[in-house]
Amino acid sequence: MRIDVFTIFPEYLESPLRTSLLGRARERGLVDVRVHDLRDHTTDAHRGVDDTPFGGGPGMVMMPEPIFAAVEAVEPPRPLLLLSAAGSQFDQRWAERLAAGSGGFSLLCGRYEGVDQRVADHLCDDEVSVGDYVLAGGEVAALVVVEAVTRLVPGVMGNDASGSDESFCDGLLEYPQYTRPADYRGWPVPEPLRSGDHARIDRWRRAEALRRTLRHRPDLLGPRALSPAERRLLDEFPEGPPDR
Repeated sequence: MRIDVFTIFPEYLESPLRTSLLGRARERGLVDVRVHDLRDHTTDAHRGVDDTPFGGGPGMVMMPEPIFAAVEAVEPPRPLLLLSAAGSQFDQRWAERLAAGSGGFSLLCGRYEGVDQRVADHLCDDEVSVGDYVLAGGEVAALVVVEAVTRLVPGVMGNDASGSDESFCDGLLEYPQYTRPADYRGWPVPEPLRSGDHARIDRWRRAEALRRTLRHRPDLLGPRALSPAERRLLDEFPEGPPDR
């Protein structure tokens, strides 16, 4: 998968893109992430990329010329997504769609008061937001999107089954996880996980995923009521782990 990122701060992205799972995936050739400096496509001595907004107002706006020039020179994979507070909410479904695309995708990082609207209207294919808050720029949002998508690329996580048993994959939060020791400071690992009964473990995990979602993110369930089978699971395992 190829991913192109356009930014005025390529150094912001360099270390995270070399680190951990993503760094190993790049080394193995599973993911091709290319970072492009928009300032390389400016025409003035100061390498300016912004100017004052028409109509007045605070701050500066990123000019269209360097952005169009950079994208047209590179001809990156599409879709080209503008990281913007006005975009649709990025979520696991977004990540899955991008991971399924055969040609990769590209990201444009805004800064200052944003980009000239003609970039969004005539150059980008869509806009995406990572949350209802304002960031200094799109770089950290780009890292969120890149990591969420690339870990779904076959081979990146080593065990491809890991990505199918996580929060949001089936509309629920993930169940609680435990490891050794079986008892720590008087807090034991739940008995079903130590039972060796894999069918019972699966039922407990499903029950805890339901309970955790009901407690923390009932919006994920929407208006639907719990099914009779789900209610029986909660009755079978009435005590969930404490949330701390």
